[in-house]
Amino acid sequence: MNFKRLRYNPKTMNSKFLRNTLFALLIFGYIYYCQRYIAATSFIIEGKTYYVLFDDAMISMRYAYNLAHGLGPVWNAGEHVEGFTNPLWVGLMALVHLLPIGLNETSLVIQIIGASLLTFNLLLVKGIIEHFTDDLFAMLAAVALTAFYAPLNSYGLLGMEVSLLALMLSAVIWLILKNDKQFSVSIYILLAISTLVRFDMAVPYIVILAVLFFVQKENRNQHLIWGLGLLVLSLGGQTLARYLYYGALLPNTYYLKVEGWPLTLRLLRGLYALIHFAYYSNWMLFLLPFTIFLFRRDWKVTLLALVFIGQVAYSVYVGGDAWENHGGANRYIVIAMPLFFVVFSWSAVELLKKAASNLFAQGGVLAAGDGGGSDRHKGNLFEISWRVVFVVLFTFSLLNFNALIGEWKSIERWNFTRRPDYVAGSDRNLQIALAIENVTEPGASVAVIGAGTIPYLLPDRYAIDILGKADPYIAHQNVRTPMSIADVPFMRPGHMKWDYAYTFGQLKPDVIVSIWEGTDAEAAPYLKKDYVQAVIGEKIKVYLLKDSPNVIWENVVIK
Repeated sequence: MNFKRLRYNPKTMNSKFLRNTLFALLIFGYIYYCQRYIAATSFIIEGKTYYVLFDDAMISMRYAYNLAHGLGPVWNAGEHVEGFTNPLWVGLMALVHLLPIGLNETSLVIQIIGASLLTFNLLLVKGIIEHFTDDLFAMLAAVALTAFYAPLNSYGLLGMEVSLLALMLSAVIWLILKNDKQFSVSIYILLAISTLVRFDMAVPYIVILAVLFFVQKENRNQHLIWGLGLLVLSLGGQTLARYLYYGALLPNTYYLKVEGWPLTLRLLRGLYALIHFAYYSNWMLFLLPFTIFLFRRDWKVTLLALVFIGQVAYSVYVGGDAWENHGGANRYIVIAMPLFFVVFSWSAVELLKKAASNLFAQGGVLAAGDGGGSDRHKGNLFEISWRVVFVVLFTFSLLNFNALIGEWKSIERWNFTRRPDYVAGSDRNLQIALAIENVTEPGASVAVIGAGTIPYLLPDRYAIDILGKADPYIAHQNVRTPMSIADVPFMRPGHMKWDYAYTFGQLKPDVIVSIWEGTDAEAAPYLKKDYVQAVIGEKIKVYLLKDSPNVIWENVVIK
């Protein structure tokens, strides 16, 4: 064998055919991963397959079900409370409910839609990074890190609007880069639509508008007219519609998460969540993308950085999310993670190239003239060496970013040797919903902590949300979590308000599925007075209203 012919050739490595082939293989690999994920999050009960989304997504699904069945976007018929923040996503879900399929399969359609959106997002990630560098390794790394990032898949493949928002944000960035300094109204149209998917997309909207206004001096009037105009129209239009239909200026969930929570403690909780995220992402890897400013300082790089920083700042402002204990980027930050991975991969390549170049120079292999065959051979060795280091760094980073709280269990969930994140809760809620259906009459009232799966699968039962997502009375109260700095790590936005005197004492639901953790003593007087604990299924215990005519008593076992 002639080893002299086995040389690294960058032109061959960057050929269009090779790039497209490897990218296509990544796409097919991701599609297969999505299929495995959806299968791993489904359940077979008595020969029937059920598909269940993330519980918050199932809240939107109940609104969508009622909308599709002529009751309007409501959680309970006749009650106008906006317990969601994603109107266009609810509208899409409503269209799915027009299909001739059962409630056990509607979530599958949403999961397929999420998988499709996340797959299209990978095309945009490829386009974004190729605007900055033609390095094959950087492109493949950015796409792979995005494709197989556990939080993005958990939210996107379990029915959250994250899949659509990540795609829209990437599309906006791609349009900006494609048009360079030319004004494009399509950017603002897409951003305006994104605020209808979730109104807090106003944050990246404002960041992008500010950057473009600053750098495109000749188009500032157009940015003001179209940018501000469409922002006001989109936010103002949905606010007016919300007020006319729901009688409130903001979604009920906003009041639930923000009102009655001191700003200082909320910011501390947000900072804690950020530090928790950065720490388990590995500080060095978390900060690595910002080293790109050592190699390139222009408005395009600044735009990507500011969009990511804007999402981080917004996450801090709202106190983070309720599931920070699961690790990884939360729902606010995760939509910008594709941009993070683009700059991460690009900056890693630039750093390693720079390091290899310095070593090459210091090794004395730069000689006058053409350098000779020996110099070219040594140059190839340095090139191959830093490529090997990059592959090692990529592999480590892929595992590191998916070891969400520093536990190998996260990797096991990620590679399906253990059930994916959030699935155990979905399984439990599904079992409870089917059991309640068996022991109650239509019209029975059911009080829940998890306001998604159980109410959705019981559309003809009246649902009561103990934690107030669909209850303005609870949402407008002060938070009940102890108010001290020491309690900051235990605060969970959207899960810190309840009132058992109102929910149990006044509303008296026929079924109480569970009470909030750590509140047994507070709930005890109401449970002891009006309720009995009963077994309604295997390892399923609930509280039933004494002598309720809506309970099928022969189907329960009183504890």
